Amino acid sequence: MDRLDVIDACTRLVWYADQREWDLLRGVFAPRVRLDYTSLNGGEPVTLTPDQIVDGWQEVLGGYEATQHLLANHLVAIDGDTAVCTAAFQATHRGRGAFGGSLWTLGGTYRFELARFDTGWLITGVTMTATWGDGNRGLLP
Repeated sequence: MDRLDVIDACTRLVWYADQREWDLLRGVFAPRVRLDYTSLNGGEPVTLTPDQIVDGWQEVLGGYEATQHLLANHLVAIDGDTAVCTAAFQATHRGRGAFGGSLWTLGGTYRFELARFDTGWLITGVTMTATWGDGNRGLLP
């Protein structure tokens, strides 16, 4: 059952982001979350609160007409009250009246770290490793 609950927490993250359900998205995160998007953006990983994450994602993802993040091939390792879920992803972003094409698609892997809380499994870390992209990256708002 824990394996399915871990996968569900990761799926809810991408579902709520794509559906722009920002208040529900806050609920998938632990009080402090380490985000690592350095494979795409460079820089260093950051540790943020759920409010900081959602505010940032709302600004960026909300600038697209639509997004769709698909997760597949989940590998889950549980060690007591912590877990790691690694999954392949494909994320499509549709721009609003973009010059040079309206779609940008990115693929790679996500590594989600989770911890068991009284309320269930919450995400404590996200590492996105981009391995390919296609389309108009200039769509970024």
